[in-house]
Amino acid sequence: MTQTLRSVVLAYSGGLDTSIIGPWLKETYRCRVIAFAADVGQGEELSGLGPKAIASGADEFLVEDLKEEFARDYIFPALLGGAVYEHSYLLGTALARPLIARRQVEIALALGADGVAHGCTGKGNDQVRFELTYRALAPQLRVVAPWREWSISSREDALAYAAARGIPVPVTSAKLYSRDRNLWHCSHEGGPLEDPATAPDEGIFLMTAGPDSAPDQPEEVTIGFEEGRPASLDGVPLSPARLVAALNGVAGRHGVGRVDLVENRLVGMKSRGVYETPGGTVLVEAIRALESLTLDRETARFLQQVSLRYADLVYGGQWFTPLREALDAFVASALRTTSGEVRVRLFKGKATAVARRSPQSLYDAALGGFTMTGYRPADAEGFIGLLGLPLAVRAARFGPAAPLRDAVPEAGRLKAAEAPPKRALATSRRGAAVAAAARR
Repeated sequence: MTQTLRSVVLAYSGGLDTSIIGPWLKETYRCRVIAFAADVGQGEELSGLGPKAIASGADEFLVEDLKEEFARDYIFPALLGGAVYEHSYLLGTALARPLIARRQVEIALALGADGVAHGCTGKGNDQVRFELTYRALAPQLRVVAPWREWSISSREDALAYAAARGIPVPVTSAKLYSRDRNLWHCSHEGGPLEDPATAPDEGIFLMTAGPDSAPDQPEEVTIGFEEGRPASLDGVPLSPARLVAALNGVAGRHGVGRVDLVENRLVGMKSRGVYETPGGTVLVEAIRALESLTLDRETARFLQQVSLRYADLVYGGQWFTPLREALDAFVASALRTTSGEVRVRLFKGKATAVARRSPQSLYDAALGGFTMTGYRPADAEGFIGLLGLPLAVRAARFGPAAPLRDAVPEAGRLKAAEAPPKRALATSRRGAAVAAAARR
């Protein structure tokens, strides 16, 4: 017997997958379909999305502008936490998913829907990100994941399904890139990119100019921070979303923020993604430069450990967890004195911090410079002696460290005969008696 649902809120993007899910839901579950689109900075991709959703089988279409919330409550906390996955990925897709899924759940509960659906494939990371949010916020809702249920097994199958039902889709069999674009980044996967030996075609990029075609003169931007959070650009206070958007424009013009990465997916396989994160790349460079002034060594190093864990949590969809909230609390405390300005130079695909200043700087020119003001060189002798004590003890016992052994004359080496005699272990009376008895 065919299962039924009253109504399902579908996370709708207008891409190939979600365009065919509407009619499939109605055919399979006989339910009312509410298509929900979150505006997290897709730009022109949202144009005409409502009529398209209805034409694709949705009974109702909702769209909400979440850009400011996205930047303020998701992008910036991850930025402060130093969350970068596998050295390169600034988590653009991963950061948007918990926000979209959270709002999707809220709409479902408000409208009395009994199900939520997404278009994530059965082998991707996004299915985990959406569904962990559903479980954290409303575990009673039925989750429909068509890619784990239907007989469609490829993008070619999906195109054929759409064509058979007259559903307009923005993909052709000749251009099978899968993209995700938002305020923070644009990702490109699939098609020719599935071969890691194939360089990405210049035509796929949407947010960044090619470094070769970027301006021949560098440009500098100044970013102001308040307690670690970006607050101004070139002296002009901006909201989080406006600041990111403005940086995207200027950094993208200079070809900043491209990453070509073979990454380890959460579900256990490797995948190749090409990412554009122009504004984010500048902000990461800037906040690291500012932290070099304001954080003491131990806090900075512990923050590096936190950053790795934070990135894993975001990548793995564990946003709504006690650990992520606890890490945010640590980061907020650690960066409460990280305010100031950083000047970043943009040139031919590179973003380089060239100047930084902070009223809370721990840098002291008298101590850090070449003059000896406020510093006693003699203090270093004892410090070096204690620091080098284990090395001196080992060298006295075994000779010079390996790289220099062959260079030390034989006469300078410690002879076995000169080595300190081994001390016999003290033997208890009982032990001595037992040994004597054993010899008889």
